[in-house]
Amino acid sequence: MLIAFISLAVMGAIFGVVLAVAGKKFAVEIDPRIESIQKLLPGANCGSCGFPGCGGYAAAIVAGKAGFNSCAPGGGVSSKIAEIMGATADSNEGERKIAQLLCAGGLEKASFDYKYEGIKDCHAALAQYKGPKSCKFGCVGMGSCTKVCPFGAIKMGPEQLPVIDASLCTGCGVCVENCPQAVLKLAGVSKLVHVRCSNKEKGKTAKDACTVACIKCKLCEKNCPENAITVIGDANGSVAVIDYEKCTNCGTCVAKCPAKTIEQIMPVTELCKPANDQPDSSNANCATCGLCK
Repeated sequence: MLIAFISLAVMGAIFGVVLAVAGKKFAVEIDPRIESIQKLLPGANCGSCGFPGCGGYAAAIVAGKAGFNSCAPGGGVSSKIAEIMGATADSNEGERKIAQLLCAGGLEKASFDYKYEGIKDCHAALAQYKGPKSCKFGCVGMGSCTKVCPFGAIKMGPEQLPVIDASLCTGCGVCVENCPQAVLKLAGVSKLVHVRCSNKEKGKTAKDACTVACIKCKLCEKNCPENAITVIGDANGSVAVIDYEKCTNCGTCVAKCPAKTIEQIMPVTELCKPANDQPDSSNANCATCGLCK
């Protein structure tokens, strides 16, 4: 019994030494810059950078396979990453982007073909006759985007439409990729004019389905001084589309649109954040104007 115990102890010691030597000999050295860069990243692992998580992106940067400004949620971390890499950050990091909803067909404005009582999921609702709404191009209103947003930037409003909190949205694009109706789109934070419709059916048909649908009158296209908005058609029909590169936020199309399909929003700044509650009259700095709503 004692001999067996001693033999096992000796064998364990030998194997331990062998493993320790092998561990040092075949160890894969990890560049310390990877860990330093990963600490700067938000840790959301949203994949907007095109790599498998923040760790994958950090490793790609060190390997020279990725730029410093591909992390949308990280904001302005590119300069700090550049310091770690001993380089200069790209001069043009690109404008911060936030998600915009290309639909205004809520409960009060959209027509419904039937009452949906299934799973609260847009994909599930679309499996039943392409959704309960008469408009088959708009937001389904089941809130799937709120579930996939890694930053809690989307909530469903009283009209059963997604409400995007610009102060929380990082422009990661996860909601855009997961929207089965493609009614969510990323736009620069400075872009204030948006077409809130994706219905490509003929004007009357679209109007019957939603009171604020684009009727393809082309008044926006004809009056835009920058040629920034066009009624674009494809096999499914046509709808007004804004070229954000050309748009100057002049608001001409908003004033000319007879269907009130085009909206001009308030400027989004870091000092002015959206609020879901009533104005706070107890705050000495609040003018109770209500614009924050």
